[in-house]
Amino acid sequence: MRTLQTLLNPQDAMDGAGVKIKRHSILRHALADPFLMLDEILSDDPDDFIAGFPPHPHRGIETLTYMKLGGIRHEDHMGNTGQVLSGGAQWMKAGKGVIHGEMPLKEHNKMHGFQLWINLNSKNKMSDPDYRDVPKTEIQHVETDDYHAHIMAGKWHLNNTDIVGPLDKLEASAGILDLEIKPHGVFNHDIPQGHHLVVMVYEGEINTGDQIIKRPQMGLFSDSGELQLRSSNGGKVLVLHGKPHKESIANYGPFVMNTHEEIEQAIQDYQNGVLA
Repeated sequence: MRTLQTLLNPQDAMDGAGVKIKRHSILRHALADPFLMLDEILSDDPDDFIAGFPPHPHRGIETLTYMKLGGIRHEDHMGNTGQVLSGGAQWMKAGKGVIHGEMPLKEHNKMHGFQLWINLNSKNKMSDPDYRDVPKTEIQHVETDDYHAHIMAGKWHLNNTDIVGPLDKLEASAGILDLEIKPHGVFNHDIPQGHHLVVMVYEGEINTGDQIIKRPQMGLFSDSGELQLRSSNGGKVLVLHGKPHKESIANYGPFVMNTHEEIEQAIQDYQNGVLA
């Protein structure tokens, strides 16, 4: 059985042009590898998010943006444009460099969404960038008496059926699941051997067998065994798993590399207009 090893609380933060977020910065936690950061936006006040995230660079990571409510428009230097609407997701591999902007759609007065950063292995950090939108209609859903699952990435065995999420190119063979556990419900799953496991509660609470995780906490688990989650009154969680890189990390803002020299090169490339 996977056991809870570390319980984390997010920090209130501000990013972009003044967007209020709750941030789990986990790049220094070995049991979170390959995941670096998970941001949550939750507000019914447009002033908290309407300024959005004007054009900015990335290198060395990939991002997954998932909207529960509201919408964001994406534009990047590669000419990609798209919208992430309620229930949909967007994947972007920065690789050697991407400059993009993410702006809230003004017709939405409420927003609830997440952005996950996944570290790229050293051999992939300077790979070509890539991008994909995944509308709600492409995300598979499984509902049982115990839970309702939304499968975004990875292979999952749910309700006696193997299901693969539409995002099938994530780094580290990562699996991403949005899981709604019903009152008195139970969720069991065999996480791949050697994969690290991260669970973030965004509504209600869950029981890991020996501890309670409440919104907006995140749990880092032991690296072997089956995952079992229960909830007395209902709880909604993001379940993340991936193969750890076990590599050194150097980071500065939107750049995540393996050495400080590589970070300095990324900054120079951006300043010289050759990052992307």
